[in-house]
Amino acid sequence: MIQSMTGFGKVTAELPNKKVTVEIKTLNSKQLDLTTRIPPAYKEMDMQIRSRLLAAIERGKVDFSIQTEYIGKDIPTQINQAALEAYFLQIKDVAAKLNIALPADWFQVLLRMPEVIKQDATEVDETEKEAVGRAIDQAIQQLQDFRSQEGEMLQKLFTRKIENIAAKLTEIEKYEGERIEKIKARIIDNLEKVFSADYDKNRFEQETIYYIEKLDVNEEKSRLTNHLQYFVATMANGRGQGKKLGFIAQEIGREINTLGSKSNHAGMQQIVIEMKDELEQIKEQVLNVL
Repeated sequence: MIQSMTGFGKVTAELPNKKVTVEIKTLNSKQLDLTTRIPPAYKEMDMQIRSRLLAAIERGKVDFSIQTEYIGKDIPTQINQAALEAYFLQIKDVAAKLNIALPADWFQVLLRMPEVIKQDATEVDETEKEAVGRAIDQAIQQLQDFRSQEGEMLQKLFTRKIENIAAKLTEIEKYEGERIEKIKARIIDNLEKVFSADYDKNRFEQETIYYIEKLDVNEEKSRLTNHLQYFVATMANGRGQGKKLGFIAQEIGREINTLGSKSNHAGMQQIVIEMKDELEQIKEQVLNVL
C-alpha cells in the first residue's frame, strides 16, 4: 500500500509537574524539509529527535514542535519584582519630566521590559527524557497511521483512474476500421478534385498504405497498456514509490498525446480528451505520494 506525505500526529505526556505535548504535521515536498520548535530544556535531545524523524518520515515538509504546560504552583518562571519596581519608578519619572501621559495598562508595559520575567534553568532527568521520547514515538506512529490511511484513499483513486483509462483505450478499437476507410475516401476525393485525368491506382494504393501505416496506433496502444499495468504493479510495492509513479504518469501522458495526434477521427479524439482528464487527476494527486 502506498503512503501519503500528508499526515498528523499529536500526543500529550502527563508528568508530575507539567504536560508535554508533541505535535508533528507533514505536507508534500520533493525533499525532506524539517522544521523543529523545541523548548530550551529539551535542546540536548535535538539530534536524537531529528534522527528519529529522519528515519521514520523520509520525505515531505515536516513541522515538529514540543510544547510544555506547567501544572500547579511550582513553575520555573517568576516575576522579577525588583526589576519591575525599578522600571515603574523610572517610567513615572521620565513621564513627569517630558510631560507625557502615563501608560493606561501598566502591566502590559512592564511585563515586556527586559529581565522582568526570569526563567530558572531546569534540569531534565532521565525519567522525563524517556517520557518525552515515548510521546515522540507515539506521535510518529500516529503520523504513519494517518499517512497510511491517506495513502489507501489515494491508491483507490489511482486504481479507479487507471481502470478508466484502460477501458477508454479499448473503446478506440471500434473506430479504427471506420477511421481508415474515412481517411482513404478523403484522400481519393481530394485526389480526384485535383486531377481530372486518371491517376496511377497502383501507386495510389502504395502511397495510401504508407500514409495509413504512419497513422497506425497499435504500438502506442501496446505501450500505453504496459505503462498502465506498470503503474498498478508499482503501487503494490508500497511506500516510497511516489517519484516512480510520477515518472510512469509522464510516460502514460506521452502515449495518450501521441494517440491524439495520430487519431484523425472525432470519436477517437474525444476518447483521448477523456483519458487526459483521468490522467490529470492522477498527476495532481501523485505529488502527494511518499
